[in-house]
Amino acid sequence: MRKTSLYLDEAVARRLAMLAQLEGESQAEVVRKAIRAYVPQPRGERSFALDGVGEGPGGSIADMDERELLEGFGA
Repeated sequence: MRKTSLYLDEAVARRLAMLAQLEGESQAEVVRKAIRAYVPQPRGERSFALDGVGEGPGGSIADMDERELLEGFGA
């Protein structure tokens, strides 16, 4: 097992001591159980600034006829 030190504010330190006493376990075991039980929360929806700002049919330029794409270019 690896030793790790934590800095806790007074309120959290008191809560940890209380939980350890209630559970009849060491403070270290309470911390280990809390870490094992921890489930990260989703960070929320990732929205991008340009999402949804364009208008049009939404097709790909690869689907367009080459003559239509070149219309107006050249002599």
